[in-house]
Amino acid sequence: MSKRAYFGTDGIRGEANRFPMTAEVALRVGMAAGKLFMSKDERRHLVVIGKDTRLSGYMIEPALVAGFTSVGMDVRLFGPLPTPGVAMMTRSLRADLGVMISASHNAFSDNGIKLFGPDGYKLSDERELEIEALMDEGLQERLASPNGLGRVQRIDDSQARYVEIAKATFPRRLSLSGMRVVIDCANGAAYKVAPEALYELGAEVIKVGVDPNGFNINEECGSTAPGRMQALVKQYRADIGIALDGDADRLVICDEKGQVVDGDQIMALIAGHWAARGRLTGGGVVATVMSNLGLERFLKARDLNLERTAVGDRAVMARMREGGFNLGGEQSGHIILSDFSTTGDGLLAALQVLTVLREADKPMSALARQFEPVPQKLENVRFGGGKPLENVDVMGAIAEAEQRLNGSGRLLVRASGTEPLIRVMAEGDDETLVSQVVRDIVGAVKKAAA
Repeated sequence: MSKRAYFGTDGIRGEANRFPMTAEVALRVGMAAGKLFMSKDERRHLVVIGKDTRLSGYMIEPALVAGFTSVGMDVRLFGPLPTPGVAMMTRSLRADLGVMISASHNAFSDNGIKLFGPDGYKLSDERELEIEALMDEGLQERLASPNGLGRVQRIDDSQARYVEIAKATFPRRLSLSGMRVVIDCANGAAYKVAPEALYELGAEVIKVGVDPNGFNINEECGSTAPGRMQALVKQYRADIGIALDGDADRLVICDEKGQVVDGDQIMALIAGHWAARGRLTGGGVVATVMSNLGLERFLKARDLNLERTAVGDRAVMARMREGGFNLGGEQSGHIILSDFSTTGDGLLAALQVLTVLREADKPMSALARQFEPVPQKLENVRFGGGKPLENVDVMGAIAEAEQRLNGSGRLLVRASGTEPLIRVMAEGDDETLVSQVVRDIVGAVKKAAA
């Protein structure tokens, strides 16, 4: 078996009905993961499954159910529920395993399978490799007897449970009464729960991206296309705009003027607020190599550290657990608040921002720019095959760029873990130089990928 034949940086992901996102692979995942997480005792074993709103969820979900029930595992189905909601419910229902069917911010044509352990955390690489090994061998062994097959049940109140959990993270002494909020749910997993939670906390809610049809998830809406949210904020003179992605584990915000606030600024805002109240643990914040140098300087000025990890919220969470941090995330808007959740949660992060907004009694525009970002340029280059980063000319362009930045900035060139893209990012105080080095490397990658 080739190493990691199915799993990438965030579960299994790909084009729906094409390897590895086929019904057959989903069936195998269910059988293999079910076997791995069923202990030898006699009790009933349980897996919980949530999904977003993609058409292909109707194919992947029953295939997973067939796999799990065939090895004797009981299944609870949530229907559309944010990824962090599935993680929470895995723990609260004392399940052996949690599964989210989603490709996050990708187009409807993709889908994915994310797995959570009984503690609500995403599985480790080692666990995923164990599942892969079982998927490729011996699936006919240890099948349940006819009377030992798993039972399946829909949990109708899963969304209501998640809304209550989310609301409990907002201070009881505060209310969103009198606040006008635009929420864009990307026609995805949070299309019911996010507007409901905000409304029940007292806000006047203007909702968009809440009419999923199986095809329109993330389509010109949500955190990757915030234009619609920005326009509505200005149109309705809202106090704030919140845009989630397809599985609601990340967000971007815009202020009352329609200016976008990214994950780095959101982390800075929450970190400053929590640190001033003695709530920030670990002595700082965990973020990835993609986070802006400005965030690092902001924290340093407050005697706080920025700990950097590889890209991916799983890497961030691992470092947070290791170092006792309760705040971490990514520039793209995955914000992890470990006091409340085991994974990124767009709605909970938004509620923390709204808490700061309420307590400061200032417009969002006065809080949105916590630090001056260092000029940063990111370009993605799509490639058809091969390994462009191993090309001699590309390696030469990277070496030259590093020499030119010479300690006055940062350079990051990496392959995406979820799409056939090379991501080229540079930052530094000299904006012209930053643009030049990115352009040179992008040119070399395009040439190599042609």
